[in-house]
Amino acid sequence: ATYCNVLLVSWLLSLCLRQCFNFDTKKYKIIEGSKEAQFGYTVQQHEAGGQKWLLVGAPFETSGQHQTGDIYKCPMDTSPNTNCTRLNLGKVSLNNVSERKDKMRLGMTLTSNPKDNSFVTCGPLWSYECGSSYYSTGICSRVNESFKFSKTISPAFQRCETYMDIMIVLDGSNSIYPWYEVQDFLINILQKFYIGPGQIQVGVVQYGSRVVHEFTLNDFRSVEEVVEAAKTIDQRGGEETRTALGINVARTEGFKRGGRKGAKKVMLVITDGESHDSPDLQKAMEDTEADNITMYAIAVLGYYNRRGINPEAFLKEIKYIASDPDDKHFFNVTDESALKDIVDALGERIFSLEGVNPNGTGFGLQMSQAGFSSHIVEDGILVGAVGAYDWNGAVLKETRHGKVVPPKSSYLEEFPEELKNHGAYLGYTVNSVVSAKGRQLYVAGAPRFNHTGKVIIFTLRNNGNLTILHSLKGQQIGSYYGSELAPLDIDGDGVTDFLLVAAPMFFSKGWERGKVYVYRNHFLLEGTLEVSDQSQNSRFGGAMAPIPDMNGDSYSEVVVGAPLEDDHQGAIYLFYGQLSGIQHKYRQRIGAAGFSAGLQYFGRSVHGMMDVNEDGLVDLAVGALGAAVLIWSRSVVRIQGKITFEPEKINTFNKDCRRGGKDVTCMSAIVCISLEARTRITIEYNSTLDERRHPPRASLDDNDRQQQSRNLTLQRGEESCEHVHFYVQETADYGHPIVFVVKVGLQSPDQGPVLDHGWPTTFRTEIPFWNGCEGDDSCVPDLILHSRTDLLDLQALLQPGASVGSERVVEASRRRLVVEARLENQGENAYGTTLNISHSHNLLFSSLIVKDHSDIQIECRAEDRERNDRTCNVSSPFMRSLTQVLYLISIVAGSCLVSSSPSVHLPHYITLPILEVFNWTHLVNITRASIFAYQSI
Repeated sequence: ATYCNVLLVSWLLSLCLRQCFNFDTKKYKIIEGSKEAQFGYTVQQHEAGGQKWLLVGAPFETSGQHQTGDIYKCPMDTSPNTNCTRLNLGKVSLNNVSERKDKMRLGMTLTSNPKDNSFVTCGPLWSYECGSSYYSTGICSRVNESFKFSKTISPAFQRCETYMDIMIVLDGSNSIYPWYEVQDFLINILQKFYIGPGQIQVGVVQYGSRVVHEFTLNDFRSVEEVVEAAKTIDQRGGEETRTALGINVARTEGFKRGGRKGAKKVMLVITDGESHDSPDLQKAMEDTEADNITMYAIAVLGYYNRRGINPEAFLKEIKYIASDPDDKHFFNVTDESALKDIVDALGERIFSLEGVNPNGTGFGLQMSQAGFSSHIVEDGILVGAVGAYDWNGAVLKETRHGKVVPPKSSYLEEFPEELKNHGAYLGYTVNSVVSAKGRQLYVAGAPRFNHTGKVIIFTLRNNGNLTILHSLKGQQIGSYYGSELAPLDIDGDGVTDFLLVAAPMFFSKGWERGKVYVYRNHFLLEGTLEVSDQSQNSRFGGAMAPIPDMNGDSYSEVVVGAPLEDDHQGAIYLFYGQLSGIQHKYRQRIGAAGFSAGLQYFGRSVHGMMDVNEDGLVDLAVGALGAAVLIWSRSVVRIQGKITFEPEKINTFNKDCRRGGKDVTCMSAIVCISLEARTRITIEYNSTLDERRHPPRASLDDNDRQQQSRNLTLQRGEESCEHVHFYVQETADYGHPIVFVVKVGLQSPDQGPVLDHGWPTTFRTEIPFWNGCEGDDSCVPDLILHSRTDLLDLQALLQPGASVGSERVVEASRRRLVVEARLENQGENAYGTTLNISHSHNLLFSSLIVKDHSDIQIECRAEDRERNDRTCNVSSPFMRSLTQVLYLISIVAGSCLVSSSPSVHLPHYITLPILEVFNWTHLVNITRASIFAYQSI
């Protein structure tokens, strides 16, 4: 058998872009949640505890009275119903902070770590109080394999300026009068303090002859609690005022009872007279200075004024107690009732304003909103902080050794100071790539930089040293270039081959269509992905996700979301990877309307890394407003075909069998089919002979028809070959080969595997006729034509000096002319031999009769009656080698054309014949013989 070159032609009329490819839109699962909670804002496939889960973010979910956001875990299985469990992560917080939780938005960011089956979710709007201000530094939570909170991540968090431990040393000796004035002062100043976790703690000692702890630093955690405690403090009394003792007890005991590491230590001493232990005062003050305690001192002069005593020595002692400078730390009042007049001034001196850095130039990390994006890296987690440095943004890092915060100066080269008010939003998205040398580089988007957007590629060491290596810039104002990033390792070798950068708000032809830029491994722009045929708002690129190989070619694919398509119903697009890169024409579009008419913003998030239904294929999760959709994948099948023939050509000279009582030529086609698929699959194929020929020149043995169908079940890599027997009948057309066509398809195309779109599914080959000649492509005939008329002696009839063919009148009375001709083929078979006979319009063709016993037949037909032409086929389809045929042509002069005038001469002519041979591909003129005869009327 000889292998024939096979022409493969796709026979599928069309493959619908929603129902007929990788993702099976007839097999899906919609998990519904609260639209108000924005359930479906993020989705993440996650494995924990030996089970596969879908994590779904609901960033507007409430927890008590707070809108904190939360995460739901939903089992990923094929059951029709799914009960999701809320993880109740809204209670996450930091220790020792006065939490405010202003719309925390847990679930805006969701990142899974397959190494330890943990995941991280962030609430970038998490805020806490600092004095009269509140800061939105953001917070992230790491959740372990058991879905239990394990760690809080907040690299932008900073201690409040009000992180203070304040000890109030209150003189309660007998000379203080009235006591309620002192108590009112104490209550008023406590109400000025920002008491709470992470801010101020207050402890009170009262002294006279001895020292008593009224309450300690960590007894109360709110202003209300402290004030209530202060209302119950009674004057202890005492004959002496032992101020040094009170200071020492507050220093050695008070700051140790609930004192916090790192808190600023402040001591406020209120007394109305000189100390009775003044010799000990110097040592006490030296010890407070050594302990970095800031001293405020208030001298109450009521006792001195009531008795007319000079307070100079007393004031000197109190100023000695107060820290330098005196104008900030020393106060004196005329009596106990005047204490209320210094409350505001004292509070202002103790506390600094929040929200402004020491240079007064604006916010640093206080409003950073860290966790707007997150990405797990080798040694920790990257966190995008879009609000850092006056909304120019930053990228922070949390490792097991602590937080990494690059200085603001690290960004100035790419984010110059003159553009600081533009709000670049660096950290809107963060990711990483791996270079050809195996080095991990970080990537971050700043979609509002200079209004057009920017992406930076950088390194970040754990000492805070950030180095920007490359930058990529957007093209269009407002396109939000860099708001989504997707690194792609297309061949699975661990090296990032492409970086996809989305500009979902890219405006084109009057619509917010969106665009995705494709950069090669050296960050060189290769091209773009876009959906050019959609005349609508799309936000194409609003979400992107690399997914493993879907069509069996070992190259990764990319899914891109377009959540605004179809009037905000949304859609996703699948793009194939290949050896040369990403195919820029999408292979499948899936619109939300195919699942449910009520879906909105389908494609706002997408993730696909796990095989949910255990069929060896990665399945897809897509987020929508109030829903998450699980879409099962369909295995992609490629069918290979090979056709050979026995024998390799049709030999009509050898009729080796009989069908229907006739001798015919029998043949066999060997059809071999193999499969590229992941599983065992049943295919069906249809064999067709002599396609589009009616009647056909060949028929199948099984049914005497042109077609037959078969089913075949194959394993991956298995090849099956079948002999298809057919026979060729006698035909007039030997010049055109017979076409043998095999069309393949799946037995159940609506379920299970799917044929690879664009892969050929029709195998078409031609089997030629053997021409009976030595050459494979053509024959070389040798045709000779002999002819004569029945005029006995034409030369004798001519006038003297005339010759045959000259225009001389021939005197004759006959009206019929007979031409006798003999055609010989002394060479190889002559295919498509024809005789072309033409004559004048006043002659009529009468007949052509074969006169010998040859089996050669001649059939004539009129080609053009007006031109009096006639074509005769000689022994169609071919005239055999070394054969001849004798025939007579009869021509009659038409009587209706005869003139009665003796002076008119009407010429008659016959051209006999133009002999043509169609020899496979060309026309051969063999010879031409002409006889002219003129008849006088």
